[in-house]
Amino acid sequence: MKTKYLISVIGPTAIGKTALSIELANHFNTEIISADSRQFFKEMQIGTAAPSSLELSKAKHHFIHHKSIHEKYSVGAFERDAINKLEALFKIHDIVIMVGGSGLYIDAVTKGLDEFPEVDSQIRETLNNDLKSKGLEFLQNKLKVLDLESYDSIAINNPHRLIRALEICVGSGKPYSSFLNKKKENRPFETISIGIDADRDIIYNRINKRVDLMIEQGLLNEAKGLLPYKNLNALNTVGYKELFKYIDGEWELDFAVSEIKKNTRRFAKRQLTWFKRNEITIWFNFLTPVDSIIDKLKTQITLP
Repeated sequence: MKTKYLISVIGPTAIGKTALSIELANHFNTEIISADSRQFFKEMQIGTAAPSSLELSKAKHHFIHHKSIHEKYSVGAFERDAINKLEALFKIHDIVIMVGGSGLYIDAVTKGLDEFPEVDSQIRETLNNDLKSKGLEFLQNKLKVLDLESYDSIAINNPHRLIRALEICVGSGKPYSSFLNKKKENRPFETISIGIDADRDIIYNRINKRVDLMIEQGLLNEAKGLLPYKNLNALNTVGYKELFKYIDGEWELDFAVSEIKKNTRRFAKRQLTWFKRNEITIWFNFLTPVDSIIDKLKTQITLP
């Protein structure tokens, strides 16, 4: 049986992954799997930097705006759906492109989900009570003490992710990070991981410009329309939660925008911390010509 290849395009937000993935899909005459958990939701278009209608027309994409914010959609459900989709795509393509900035979702497809010990449900209940009474920062500091590696790599502004890591730490007596990357699935395809990177100042400048562009494109109006649903987990994310504070009268607009930029920069830093753990990723500077990236990929691919 000939080898099938999944080319996984990773890197920090605003680095140019979407454009590169479309170029690769066109060159290899194939389709794209999105592994960006924020772009799953159809109500969140501007603030998630989802591909534009023009970009979507240039290559077939899957898992873009296929869910509603009112639906629960876990990483486990995405793993199942993505593997099923890949099985179908590999019947007609030898190569498929996957692109996204959600490290956990990418790893779920390429490696399978990690196995964690069962913990007492009371621990989660206690942590949820601590969140309500003591706040998010209290839990963040708790994780920093118990598992600095996870503190530096997971989305600690996401209460769900934070509490999940903490309940494993507390319940097992071991760091959450110690359970990661233990289980490996035997996937019926070979993954080639390529990363796009740049100097930190360049990444941060690109992020700042992207946020300004989102505001120009109407992110505030999008957030206003979603305000009634601000407590949904899908909307507890950078770009929306800051604007909800402005709409609710807690912050000035300029400050809210500056917080979006700051929190997105922090997010990019965490993305890179996560992605750099994969030692077999082939990294390219964001200015590397596409032809050079394709030439490198061809040295990794064996097709009849």
